[in-house]
Amino acid sequence: MRLAAFDARAQALGITVDMTLADARARVPELVALDHDPVADHLLLERIADGCDRYTPLVAIDPPDGLTLDITGCAHLFASEQALADDLVARLAAYGLQARHALAATPEAAQALARFQTMPAADEQGAIRRLGVVALRLDDATELALRRAGLKTIGDLAGRPTGPLAARFGAAMTDALARLLGKSDSRIVARRVAPALMVERRLAEPIARTDFALQILGELTAEAAQDMEERHLGGRRFAARFFRSDGLAIDLAVETSLPVRDPKVVMRLFDERLDTLADPIDPGFGFDLIRLAVPTLAPLAPTQLLLEGGAVAEGELAALIDRLSTRMGRGRFRRLSPRDTHIPEQAVLTLPAIDATGPANWPEPETGEPPLRPLHMFDPPQPIQVTAQVPDGPPRQFRWRRSLHDVLRFEGPERIAAEWWHEAGAKLTRDYYRIEDTRGRRFWVFRHGLYESERRDPGWYMHGLFA
Repeated sequence: MRLAAFDARAQALGITVDMTLADARARVPELVALDHDPVADHLLLERIADGCDRYTPLVAIDPPDGLTLDITGCAHLFASEQALADDLVARLAAYGLQARHALAATPEAAQALARFQTMPAADEQGAIRRLGVVALRLDDATELALRRAGLKTIGDLAGRPTGPLAARFGAAMTDALARLLGKSDSRIVARRVAPALMVERRLAEPIARTDFALQILGELTAEAAQDMEERHLGGRRFAARFFRSDGLAIDLAVETSLPVRDPKVVMRLFDERLDTLADPIDPGFGFDLIRLAVPTLAPLAPTQLLLEGGAVAEGELAALIDRLSTRMGRGRFRRLSPRDTHIPEQAVLTLPAIDATGPANWPEPETGEPPLRPLHMFDPPQPIQVTAQVPDGPPRQFRWRRSLHDVLRFEGPERIAAEWWHEAGAKLTRDYYRIEDTRGRRFWVFRHGLYESERRDPGWYMHGLFA
């Protein structure tokens, strides 16, 4: 058992990372050791990243213990970039978290300076060149090779041609060096995609009442709706985030089946969502920032209502689906959607009703003809015992669920082959029959596999019941 981390008091007593627990306790008998929990550490880092969204929507996690913020264009919210960094450090300090931070032109430079800088420098490039090669964050073998070659700092590498360095130490080393020095384009991969539309309200004094926070959310919704109306667009998802003064961020989101921009409709859905919460929103010491984001926008132009009220009925149905899905859960109400395949059990998908779908092209039976597919299908198909005149002929009698059925009429076969582009060799051909027994009941059965060419004794299955 080895040590993964320690506090300042343990460091002062000579405790180091990777020291065995036995050696550490031999040096410090009163050492308090706790089990390392990487999952809990990552969750804490995620929670800190959520709080950092108040500064910029571009936040990336740099595991195991770092965050990278792209604050380009965000410093105007504070007096300066340094003031923004000081506010972040002060908020973390309120929780007993000590943060090392640095401002730089590239993500790699900021990460390296925050982790490895020990002495101040005149400028950014000077500080980077004084860092050790450990700042490149290479594997142990490459780092050891650099040190043995006398290349101990970034400055030792910066003035050398990249060709010989890449030939000796690998292209990964020269790429990392170029990104660190800002010679190649480098950007962070944000943990969240920047929304298409975002509005926010920063409060000089935190508000400690939820109803006031919802009132501000309504004002933000109206502001976003005005922007969408000018662009003839609407949103299908609205995500609100309430930032508490203690650093905690609370999320609340609603969805719609059709693009909307009516503030009353959106706020009605937010009220529905609040009613479903097991625990009400706790403002704590108050909210000091409220943000509303619309991740994606869709065209929403004014429409002409039909005289018979068709458009009105469609809108009312969509509003009903939105309210039910918001209150009960998006997966509780589903709609059927046709799929372009001839495999019967795969021809229909059940999707959340709130998801947008295109026009449904359901096959219609010919006039006066019975339906080609039953209303009820078994999943999986149920095996039956069939008696036929010839092995590859239609069924004359079958036993299903301990009951014997005599076939009065049949229609078929309808041959459905496997989809050759989806592992056709592993699937068998099906011969379907629509049959009616002597009591007037109608069934949909199939023989699984062609006689002799695919199977010596093909099985029979009950796949559905006609009304």
